[in-house]
Amino acid sequence: MAELRAPVTPEGRRLLELLRPHLPALAAEAEAHDRAAELPAHLFARLGKDGVLGATVPAEHGGLGVASMHDVAVALGEVAQADAGVALALHMQFSRGLTLAYEWKHGPPASRELAAGLLRQMATGEAVVCGAVKDMGRTTVLTKSGDGGYMLSGRKTLVSMAPIATHFVVSAQVHENGGPARMAAPVVPRDSAGLTVGDDWDGMGMRSSGTVEIAFDDVPVPAEHVLPRGPVGEQDDAALAGQTVSSITMLGIYTALAASARELAVAHVRKRGRAAPAVLTKLAEIDTRLYAVRCAVAAALENADRLAEDLSGDPAERGRAMMTPFQYAKMLVNRHAVDIVDDCLSVVGGIAYTGSHPLSRIYRNVRAGGFMHPYNYADGVDYLSGQALR
Repeated sequence: MAELRAPVTPEGRRLLELLRPHLPALAAEAEAHDRAAELPAHLFARLGKDGVLGATVPAEHGGLGVASMHDVAVALGEVAQADAGVALALHMQFSRGLTLAYEWKHGPPASRELAAGLLRQMATGEAVVCGAVKDMGRTTVLTKSGDGGYMLSGRKTLVSMAPIATHFVVSAQVHENGGPARMAAPVVPRDSAGLTVGDDWDGMGMRSSGTVEIAFDDVPVPAEHVLPRGPVGEQDDAALAGQTVSSITMLGIYTALAASARELAVAHVRKRGRAAPAVLTKLAEIDTRLYAVRCAVAAALENADRLAEDLSGDPAERGRAMMTPFQYAKMLVNRHAVDIVDDCLSVVGGIAYTGSHPLSRIYRNVRAGGFMHPYNYADGVDYLSGQALR
């Protein structure tokens, strides 16, 4: 596999067949949704009817059974070429299907039952599930309640797809019995008492992603709706595998944005019929960097797909073996995808520096990649340098 271009599994090809009829309308509406900072809920309703929202749900639970992270990245890339914000929102559903499928196969019995129920609802389009990871101010916590369950309190920020989500998988700390705090992932339905979904999104880019804040004010959570995680503050390298599965497919979005910018720049030069030597140099450098990014992303995805199926050996070593190439590729994408788009603006000239020009929107959207979990630049440097000095 040299580059990130086409699906490698029948399920991945089927997903693209279902997605592609929706892309022309999505592209036509993209500028309006960007200006309004509006998630196109009507599109997601149609995707649900076509089975797209259950793409990464195993066939045993009624989904398409797309298990290849490479193929999910390719699909997200095609959506991103029409509207990157929608691709980011759709990633939330796809990644949750992948991680819940992993939980269903390898988690403890209670977690498997909870994951299976959600997966079945996702397959029918009944459940739209997104993750809520980043705390807004104080830490989000679960405390024991009198009925044997928990109460969830806190705030999360930058929760994409939240305006249409039916369930949230929340990163929280558990405090009970005076013991050490541990991490958990409660699954919270949207209609839970005390849950508030904000309407405050005014991002620089990815404006159609529906990325808002969520507040939890003593939200009741049954004990059987809590997925267990590791101790707070303890480095659990085995968990890096799940984090990779959850996030690596986003690389397809930012690679596709760079490719879209390149196509716009090349079309501009061809239309003009002649180009200065400096412009020709830019085009050569753009294509070189884009090839390098595609190869790095494809290699990291291929590695993740292979290791996700191989549960032999030490779990911590496997987690590092998945996360490290992912972070190599993410570093390259975060730097070079932005540089590619920037050079494309230089090639096209001042006309691209207007709010209505597609390169302007691409430039704002591609910059978001550097803030995506895991990791931002500083955290990525910490992780990779730590691996180098092990």
